[in-house]
Amino acid sequence: MVETSISTGEGYRPDTDDVALANRPVRRGSLIAGLALLVMTPLAAFANFGVLEVLITTGDAARTASAILNAEGTFRLAIVSLLFVAVLDLTVAWALYAVFEPVSRGTALLMAWFRVVFAGIFVVAISQLTGVLSILNTAGSGSVFSTEQHYAQALLGIDAFYDIWDAALILVGLHLVLLGYLVYRSGTVPSYTSGYVPKVLGVLLAIAGVGYVIDSFGRVLVSGYSFEVAAFTFVGEVLLIFWLFIYGRRIGLGEKAASTTD
Repeated sequence: MVETSISTGEGYRPDTDDVALANRPVRRGSLIAGLALLVMTPLAAFANFGVLEVLITTGDAARTASAILNAEGTFRLAIVSLLFVAVLDLTVAWALYAVFEPVSRGTALLMAWFRVVFAGIFVVAISQLTGVLSILNTAGSGSVFSTEQHYAQALLGIDAFYDIWDAALILVGLHLVLLGYLVYRSGTVPSYTSGYVPKVLGVLLAIAGVGYVIDSFGRVLVSGYSFEVAAFTFVGEVLLIFWLFIYGRRIGLGEKAASTTD
């Protein structure tokens, strides 16, 4: 009589192999989230601080238009960089959900959705910059509007970009508050003992989120609001990248946790 082989393969150990499979999304998500956050940081800095803030002069439509037209290629590269940032935001949302879903599935899902919605609104904001190029390139080409009117309209498009972006940052703030809660709570979950999760990181992430929320509401409620709270509360976001690379990849759910994870 010929013995039939077990479909799971020779040497299969149910407990050990099931735990390894359950751990894989958590560890992979940690690495992907860390890489995405690491890449988006210089892209956003280049686009915002290296290009937009250099070319745009607040309240001076003619000077802004001239600067953009003289550096159109760089301006387009900044737009592409921001679009990549939006795509990376989606990647971060999925990856962080994979990391913290075992801690609290409902909270992790809401955290991810806040970032996903932000990414969608951010793309709408970026489209305003694309419209600016269209307006400037048609100025003086037989349009019924004067060149000065085109320049003024382009500046309004730039203002719309910043207004939409600033308003949408409240979603990033809420995302970080929930992420901070998940990080803080994960430190008390025995199955996460293989990945050291300091509670202070969760607190710092929540503080960073509150900073974004304060800035978003401040710009709406206070005329001429210019104080950037987020410029002082970003520490948790930086430390998160290091944690994802150093400790997040070492998280092990344990046999009990893995057996209860869908």
